[in-house]
Amino acid sequence: MGNETIKAAILGSGNIGTDLMYKLLDRPGSMELVLLAGIDPHSEGLARARALGVAASAQGIDAVLERPEIQIVFDATSAKAHVRHAKRLHETGRIAIDLTPAARGPYVVPPVNLRQHLDASNVNLITCGGQATIPLVYAVSRVTPVRYAEIVSTVASRSAGPGTRQNIDEFTFTTAHGLEVIGGAQQGKAIIILNPAEPPILMRNTVYAIPEGDFDPAQVRDSVEAMVAEVQQYVPGYRLKNPPVFDMRDTPWGRKPVVTVLLEVEGAGHFLPPYAGNLDIMTASARRVGEVFAQHLLSRREVMV
Repeated sequence: MGNETIKAAILGSGNIGTDLMYKLLDRPGSMELVLLAGIDPHSEGLARARALGVAASAQGIDAVLERPEIQIVFDATSAKAHVRHAKRLHETGRIAIDLTPAARGPYVVPPVNLRQHLDASNVNLITCGGQATIPLVYAVSRVTPVRYAEIVSTVASRSAGPGTRQNIDEFTFTTAHGLEVIGGAQQGKAIIILNPAEPPILMRNTVYAIPEGDFDPAQVRDSVEAMVAEVQQYVPGYRLKNPPVFDMRDTPWGRKPVVTVLLEVEGAGHFLPPYAGNLDIMTASARRVGEVFAQHLLSRREVMV
C-alpha cells in the first residue's frame, strides 16, 4: 500500500495545463499523472508531455473517460467546457478539480477550507486573485469579525490570456463572493488591473480589511504571518511586501481602523515565466488540492482493507 498512487489526468494542454503538468511531475507524491488531454493535436503542451513520457491525446475528455483508472481530473480548459465536463466526470465517478470560473462545485482555498470538502466530487479554485488574497482576509477574520474586505490584484498584461480578458466580470464577482463565503467578510469587493509595463511586473495584491470592532493588532499580524507561511508551503514565491499596516480612516461605516496587507507572488518558473505569479498560484493550488484528495482516497482504501 505504501507505493500506491492515485492516477490523475489534466484536461487542457494550454499554458495552465502544461505548467500544472510540470508541477505534478516535479513532486508526484500520492498522485501519478498518467494523461494530458487537449483538443489541438499540434499543441506545444501535448508535444512536451510526450517528450516527458506522459501519455498525450487530442481527444479531450473522451481520452480521459476511456481510462477507468483515472480518479482525479484537473480541468484547465474553459468555464463553458467545464460545464459539459463536470456532468460526465461526475457520472463516471471522477473527482474534478476545476481551474475555470465555472464553479460547479464548492469554492476551495487550500489552507482555509479544503478539508471541509474532501467528499465533494467537484471543487472550484475560484480565481488567481482569490487564491492570493482570500487566505489573508480569512487570517484577519479568524481574529476579529470583518465588516468589509476589498482586494486589488495587479498582474502583468503579458500573463493575462484571452480567457482572463474575456472573464473580467466573472473574476471580480467570483473573487468578491469568495472573500465573503470563505474569507469571512460580511461584504467583499475585488478589482483586477492588467499592467502593461515592460519588463512585466510580478503579481501584486493589496488587501484592505475593516474589522467590525476592537482587536489586538499583534494578534492580527501573527495570524497573517502564520497564514503566509502556510501558503508558502505550496507557493514558495508568495510573500508579504511589508508587515500589515493599521490606521484609522473615514469609511461608509464611520471612522474605523483599517488593516492593509501588501503581497506579491512570484512564479516558480516551471513552464510559465516567473512574472506570471497569477497563473502559478492557480496551478500550485491545484496541485495542493489534488495531493490532499489523493491522500484522502488512499486513506479510505486502507480503512477498507
